[in-house]
Amino acid sequence: MRRARRIDRELAVTYPDARAELDFTTPLELLVATVLSAQTTDVRVNATTPAIFARYPDAEAYASADPAEMEELFKPLGFFRAKTRAVIGLGQALVERFDGEVPARLEDLVTLPGVGRKTANVVLGNAFGVPGITVDTHFGRLARRFGWTAQEDPVKVEHEVGELFDKKDWTMLSHHLVWHGRRVCHARKPACGVCPVARWCPSYGAGEVDPVAAAKLVKPGPRG
Repeated sequence: MRRARRIDRELAVTYPDARAELDFTTPLELLVATVLSAQTTDVRVNATTPAIFARYPDAEAYASADPAEMEELFKPLGFFRAKTRAVIGLGQALVERFDGEVPARLEDLVTLPGVGRKTANVVLGNAFGVPGITVDTHFGRLARRFGWTAQEDPVKVEHEVGELFDKKDWTMLSHHLVWHGRRVCHARKPACGVCPVARWCPSYGAGEVDPVAAAKLVKPGPRG
C-alpha cells in the first residue's frame, strides 16, 4: 500500500494537469462522448463532438434523432451504426426513466444502453465528483505492472486497486495512470529509462532502460 501510494504521489507531481481528456461541459456531454470514444481516440472524439453537441443539446434531442442524420455525424468515429443505436437508446432511456437527466448513481448509469462500469465511473468522477476507478486498458496494464493486482477482469482490478487507496483519491488515480500509460508506460515498449516511478516499479526493465533511447519513446499525449 505504501509503495502504491508513493507511485501515485509521484505521478501526481509528474502530471499536475491530469484530467479527463474528453471535452465536455455537462454530464450528458461527457456521457455521450465516453460512449462515442469506444474503439477510437479522444482526439477524434473531441474533433467531432462540437457539431454533435450543437445538434443534440439534450436527452430529448438524442431520443428523437433521425438515425441517418446521426450516422453521418458519427462516421468519423467508426462503428457509427452501433454508436447511433446506442446513443439514441441512451437518450430514450434518459427521457423515459430519468426525466431527461443523467443519473448520478453507478447502479442507475449501468442500466443505460452502451454504459458499463468504466463509462459510469468516468461520468461519476468527472461530472459529479463521485470517486470512481476507471479501468481502461491503460489502467489495467499499469496496475498489473506495478504489482497492485494480477487480475485481468476490470471489475476485479477496480476492487483490488481500490483497497490500496483512499476513496477520495480514486478519480485522480485513474487520470494519473491513464496519462502515464499513454505517454510513457506503453503496452509494447515502455520508456522505463525515463519513467518517474521506475525506482518503485517491479516491472522496471520490461522496456527500454537507456535514458536517451527511452526519451525518444515518450509520447506527448492526446493534447500534445
